Order: sequence, then structure tokens, then C-alpha cells
Amino acid sequence: MIKSFKTALGVLLLSALVGCTTDPKSGWGFTLPEGDAERGKATFVALQCNACHTVDGVELDASVSEDVTTVALGGKKGYVVTYGDLVTSIINPSHRFALGYKSDEIQEGEVSKMRSYNDEMTVTQLADLVTFLQQHYEVEIYVPTPFVPYY
Repeated sequence: MIKSFKTALGVLLLSALVGCTTDPKSGWGFTLPEGDAERGKATFVALQCNACHTVDGVELDASVSEDVTTVALGGKKGYVVTYGDLVTSIINPSHRFALGYKSDEIQEGEVSKMRSYNDEMTVTQLADLVTFLQQHYEVEIYVPTPFVPYY
């Protein structure tokens, strides 16, 4: 009885371990080199990101044309904007679309209107750009509505 219990326990533990392996496409463990925010700001301007984006609290030369929807980056959010979120948004802008904008303003079908920089941006520029952007996000603490208890 004890031997069958140990065998069953071993099988259960092995099953749990196998079930907990990460997906080969998981971003777990992915980290870019340390970035530099000042170089990131320069990259933001050099790649003309400011043609379609503003950054909360940052004065940039706006080269926005009137027919382009400006997407605001940074500011207070009700959730944490992670390093991984920013990297993914830059290298795969169609992964998720900005909330609060009409679909036809920021996407064409299922594809983002943001052009891909993957063939022209270095890894160092990406790390710098993400470091620059991340410092301009702030988590807004949710304050629940106070309710009088029902008795």
C-alpha cells in the first residue's frame, strides 16, 4: 500500500512538473541590456516617433501632420506597463492596439498603422527607447467607492 502510494505521488509530482514547463515562445527570461533614457529620447526623435506619439511630461518638437492620430504614451495608468509590454509594442505593434482610439485611426484591418522599425533599429536603440518610455508611466492606485454596509 505504501509503495503504491509513493508511486502514485511520484507520478503526480512528475505530471505537475511537466505541466509547468514554459511555452518555447514564452518571453520568460528575456531581458534586454540596460538602456539609457537620454539616448532613448534621442532615438525617439531620430526615428520620428514624435510624428505620431507624445510622451507624458516630455517636450518634443512635434512634427505631427494633421491627418495623423496622435497616440499618447506615458502618464497614469490603472495597471503596470511593464518593460516587456513596451518592447512588444515597439517590435510588434499589431500585438495589441491602444485603447481609447477609434480602430480606423490606429489600424488598417488587423494591422497597426505604426510602421515596423525592426530592420532599422539596433538592440541598443530598443533598450534605450524602452528605458526612456518606461520612466514616464505611473500606476494610478485604484480607490474603491466607499459603500455603506447593508444590515
